[in-house]
Amino acid sequence: MPGMLADSGGAIVPFSGERNHAAPPPPVRPIRHGVAPPIFRVFVSWSSGNLLQVACLRPPGPEEAGGRGAEEVAGSVVEVNLAVASGSAEVEEEIDEAEMRRIEYGSVPAFALLQSRKNALADAAAMQRMHSVSEHAEWWQYVLQYSKTIGKLLGSPDSLPVLMIEDPRAILKVRERPTSLKAAWELLEIFYVDKNLHSWLPERLVDWLADYDSLLTKTDGTVYCKLSDFQKKLINLQVVENDPDYWNGLSAALSVGWLDVVVNMLRFHGSYQLDQMDNHRKRLVEAVAVLVSTMPRMRPDLPTGKLGQCCTSRPDFIKAWEKWRGQVSKLECSAFWIQCGHQKTRDGLKNLLHIMMGNIKDLTAATSHWLELFASHFLYIRPFTVGFEGMHHLAQKCIQLKPSFGNSGLTGLLNGILSENPEVVLAECTRKFGPWMVTHTMELLAADNEYADIMLHEERPNFGGLSIEELHRLVYAQVLSSHSLTWQIAPTYLSSCLNQGLGLLEILLLKQPIQDNRQVLKTLELCRLYELENVSTNIMKIAGIYHWKHGRKGTGVYWFQQAHDKVRLDRIAQQLFERIGKSVADDNFKQWEGLLELLGSDIGSAGGLEFLHRYRDFKRSLQQALEGRTGEAARQTVEFLIQLMRNPSTPQCFWLPLLHDSVRLLNCKPCPLLNVAETTLLLNKLQELSMAKLRPDFCTNHLPSHALSSVRLALASNLARAILEEP
Repeated sequence: MPGMLADSGGAIVPFSGERNHAAPPPPVRPIRHGVAPPIFRVFVSWSSGNLLQVACLRPPGPEEAGGRGAEEVAGSVVEVNLAVASGSAEVEEEIDEAEMRRIEYGSVPAFALLQSRKNALADAAAMQRMHSVSEHAEWWQYVLQYSKTIGKLLGSPDSLPVLMIEDPRAILKVRERPTSLKAAWELLEIFYVDKNLHSWLPERLVDWLADYDSLLTKTDGTVYCKLSDFQKKLINLQVVENDPDYWNGLSAALSVGWLDVVVNMLRFHGSYQLDQMDNHRKRLVEAVAVLVSTMPRMRPDLPTGKLGQCCTSRPDFIKAWEKWRGQVSKLECSAFWIQCGHQKTRDGLKNLLHIMMGNIKDLTAATSHWLELFASHFLYIRPFTVGFEGMHHLAQKCIQLKPSFGNSGLTGLLNGILSENPEVVLAECTRKFGPWMVTHTMELLAADNEYADIMLHEERPNFGGLSIEELHRLVYAQVLSSHSLTWQIAPTYLSSCLNQGLGLLEILLLKQPIQDNRQVLKTLELCRLYELENVSTNIMKIAGIYHWKHGRKGTGVYWFQQAHDKVRLDRIAQQLFERIGKSVADDNFKQWEGLLELLGSDIGSAGGLEFLHRYRDFKRSLQQALEGRTGEAARQTVEFLIQLMRNPSTPQCFWLPLLHDSVRLLNCKPCPLLNVAETTLLLNKLQELSMAKLRPDFCTNHLPSHALSSVRLALASNLARAILEEP
């Protein structure tokens, strides 16, 4: 059986495939589980989408009861993405575990704040008889703020510092390596959340493509790949205009709207060199560069370093566009082309003009991926498009013209967005980007989409009454709970699940290890935050039992006191009674006196241990009285004795030892320390003790045989003197 542990060495039996059939080797995916060898058992189960959950457990041993430290992991559950990764940009390959944990921790405050605002708006919506929170005008702004916060957490493509000395022949800027996770998040924000982008949505898509074009595919070429390859080649070129890759790179960059790159590359042309005397070529190149840099853009502003003429209103944009197109047409018919003697320059510049005129053949030839062709349509063929107008149909047409293989999850995600199908979007997020992405993007999907809101929040019987939103949050919380470094943020997501979240939260907190007191305190703090008093009490009881059984008596009693567990404290007291009562000698009592010190001064919370505190005080006072340190010590000792004998919690087996220890005080001269009533009380107790000796369950105290007679004689003598002393 493939995957079964071998008996020797714990090796995995290799998969050999079917006989007489040459099968390709299966893909190998490393699993970072963090469990120290040896691994005793491996459990594998399917999770959502293409995620596989793998649980690795260490072998149980006798040392696990208390010998293993709290830091050593006994088991771990990890998720493996089994999606076909033929050129796709998998999140696991882009983001390491430490970076992903930073993202997971950083997204908690934003998620919690949004849920708090959502609950407040839900209460207001109920009072105003609104159907959903999304009907509030400010809700989409809250979601947009949440999305911006998460976006900053995922990183920025331009976050690297600017170099002090830039390379004048650099085509692409040095920037932080983009990730598919960040790209997917921005796509969802652009199309689902930010209403301010509605009027210039195509331009925003062009900006997105400029940042993440390198992630579209790894098997097929992209504009970014063309320019990167030419950048490596540029250092060895003397006359760039003679290289066809130079003009191909210019056409590709212009087709996707990278105007600053185009103008910068045009400056590489040989006509700008000081030793060149052909002014006609330079004029043509400069004219094209001016047209490129003044291209009208339907957008409010441009990022720093980007070129174009911004138009904020549609009429202004139409007017500027018609004027600019006229200038392009005029240059195409100019007589300068006849005077240009360099054929490659003439053909390359004309090709750029054809692209600006929206020639579909030149645009198709210049682009490499269907998404690049899709963006070029909005720049040069359909510049007046607003919102989702015809986007899905155009995307299908571009896919037919530019079929590509080995696409990343971004193209599938964009297809789902353009088809306005939230089910496809959710499936792509689950398949390619994992539980974190799904959990945090559902608020974006439902921000301004009534259908998505109903789909995500409808309770489904086949999910056990859970909604899709709650189901994915529980899956993500399970992933967090399986790791020792992230389990403490899982309660934030479990508490937002109203149906089963709180129940699973209680289970999670009760399952936390209690070997380390710092871990217990952290768990108790979570119980306090979520008002789980019963769980907190149970955890303290479990911690008390664990430490008591492992010999840490004082720590165990401390946790029992914190839990106000009177039942177990009484049992502990009974054990101490039995141990101390077997031999009430001073040495035996001193053996347990340290435990009494650890119980603290709040004896009221210690249940039956109250007697041991008083017994300790009596022994100390008796020692001082017998040593004659203070005159009041004898009287105070007698008061302790009377209190103990009157207290119903004083075990009967301690009566005779108490009285026997006090014989010297009872015989104190010249005046008795006990009055008649007190002496009568002690005689009655002694009589009860004499009757109790007849029962078979009576416990002896290993005192001398004459102890009872000595006490009776001392009490009788004290009674006689007390009667004589009375007025």
